[in-house]
This record gives sequence, structure tokens and C-alpha cells, in this order.
Amino acid sequence: MNIDSQKIKVETRAENCYDFLSRPENYERLMPESIKKFELNDRGGFLFQLNGMPEISLKLDQKTPYTKVVWGSANEKFAFKLWAEITEISTEQTQVQWRFQGDFNAMISMMAKKPLGRFIETLSSNLQAKTF
Repeated sequence: MNIDSQKIKVETRAENCYDFLSRPENYERLMPESIKKFELNDRGGFLFQLNGMPEISLKLDQKTPYTKVVWGSANEKFAFKLWAEITEISTEQTQVQWRFQGDFNAMISMMAKKPLGRFIETLSSNLQAKTF
């Protein structure tokens, strides 16, 4: 299953956006209002839970300076990646697109696609609204 967010413009340099998205503690500020739980873990990642959803644990998989931050599932049963593609538009404006790729069976994909899409759009809008 693949989900891509709308491309958004963020009023900051690509380096600032990359630094922000590389730190797990910053994701608490991007979470939807329905957040029930958010915890940093000792592996450099974080765990979160939204109302009506199971806990999701993420670990940092890859960073490409100023262009990409990839978070992967810390649970082997649900293999997926969530990443931000970062493109500098100007010295004070950056474009970000969230992408999700998950290896789920058809039943889980059908049930998860809509909530995951809303979650990714919330990450986008909360990042766009953030003041750096």
C-alpha cells in the first residue's frame, strides 16, 4: 500500500525542516488531536497511539541531509516506512511531501488506508502551520 500526501510549502530553509524532522521528540507537535500516547524510546525513535488505533513504534531508518528523513516500523509484523521528501524552493521556503509504503495484506490495507491518509495529511498541515 502506498499513500502520498499533497506537497506543502513550509516557511523555512530545507536544512531547518530536515533537522526538525530528524528528531523524534518533534513529532509529538505534529500529531493529530486524537493522540492518546506519545513516548520516545531508547533506540532513537518514538511510539505513539491515536484513539481507536494500536500503538505504532517507529525507528529512524535513513537520513539524506536536507532532502529525506525515513522512519520505519519497529514491529516486524507490520513492515512499513513513512518518510518526508524535502525540496528547497528558496532560501526561506521548502516543499515537503510525506510518503507511506506498507507491506500489508488486502484486508489490513482496506481498513488502514483511510485512517493512514488522514494521519499523513494531519502531519502535513501541522508541519505547514509550524513556526520555525
